[in-house]
Amino acid sequence: MQKEDFFGRWVTLKKTDQIMIEDETCFVKKDALKVQKNTIICNRCKQRTIKQRAFLPNQQYYCPACIMLGRLTTQHILYTIEEPNHFFDISNPLTWEGELSQNQLRCSKKVVQIQQNNKDLLLWAVTGAGKTEILFAGLAAAFKQHKRVCIASPRVDVCNELYPRLKAAFACTTMALLHGYQTEKYEYTQLVICTTHQLLRFKNAFDMLIIDEVDAFPFKGDTMLLNAVSSARKPVSSLIMLTATPTHFLRSQVRKKKLAVEYLPSRYHGYELPVPKLIIRSKWLKELQKGKICNNIRKTINTWIDSGAPFLIFVSRIDFLKDVNIVIEKFIKGRCVGETVFSADKERIEKVQKMRDGDFQYLVTTTILERGVTFAGLNVLVLGADDELFNSASLVQIAGRVGRSTQCPGGDVVFLCSRKKRNVVNARKQIVALNLKGKNKK
Repeated sequence: MQKEDFFGRWVTLKKTDQIMIEDETCFVKKDALKVQKNTIICNRCKQRTIKQRAFLPNQQYYCPACIMLGRLTTQHILYTIEEPNHFFDISNPLTWEGELSQNQLRCSKKVVQIQQNNKDLLLWAVTGAGKTEILFAGLAAAFKQHKRVCIASPRVDVCNELYPRLKAAFACTTMALLHGYQTEKYEYTQLVICTTHQLLRFKNAFDMLIIDEVDAFPFKGDTMLLNAVSSARKPVSSLIMLTATPTHFLRSQVRKKKLAVEYLPSRYHGYELPVPKLIIRSKWLKELQKGKICNNIRKTINTWIDSGAPFLIFVSRIDFLKDVNIVIEKFIKGRCVGETVFSADKERIEKVQKMRDGDFQYLVTTTILERGVTFAGLNVLVLGADDELFNSASLVQIAGRVGRSTQCPGGDVVFLCSRKKRNVVNARKQIVALNLKGKNKK
């Protein structure tokens, strides 16, 4: 291993491993697990586990809370080296040549100010507002100052979409993409784009930490991941949180003036958010299970297929994916190609990329694609939008997948419901209200 591999990062080694680095005095090290009378405490994820649950047959203990990052036991040591910000000078890091709208520019200036003053900010912006581009000036300023930056998201698909965009915008800046599906060896870089679970691997590393989709599962309300944010950023640093649908807690922090906020109620291209069309059909699920689909939905999908427009069909449960796709394939009769995709799908990344490349015209999906992904000219159908697993924020995010580009600012959002329930009504009201705020801001 190289010395740089330890900069601002917890590296897990067995107690019997040898470190082949000349100056070992630069290391800070900790036992991976602290064993107490009745519990063990993990020094990577800070979670406490009852001894009985963490006991191994070899008389050792392990941490079940962060096992997704590799098993950590009482036979391991955590090593780190204080982050030295060992980066080259870049006179002009930003290679992006686009322009921001006036509202975007206002938010961009706030981001620059926040990172310079090492403060915290909630950027509350509608879906399709161009949040990534709003960050560019702040990122460029941070890179000039040799700051190390991380952009983290709860969703793998969001990270995969951000990485090439940032690579193009900052062509001379070293950057890494980290998530559980990656096979490339870790390298020390100035910019890290990762899932929020990967933050558990870092220790006082980042001068600027950005959490995209801060209200999304699994980050929302997860104590372990909140601890990871605190541990991964430096004691003096900036934290910028991005979302279109902030949690009640974040809104209360803003109201109490404990958290600065910058609000962007309109999309970058100036067009309104698409307002969902509601179709109420009480027996749609029973019909689907018999291999049938109502005429309204059939006509809508046929229109999308005939126009060549891509579309997403959202379902609330993984169990529905196969049945829905069978029905869709039955009536489209080979006129277009699509697939199902869900969180544990081994081909998830490949399928989403095929959708981006136009190899698929549609995907039948769960809420894993409700956020952070962009497909030009997209239409959306939500089957069973009144299901309790679709909350209002989720439905707003799903609707926000449509009309994101200047070339295709419109599109259809259709909610099929058994009955008109509060989550559906509230989501529609929120979108109408956001459009009104956007008009008033112009």
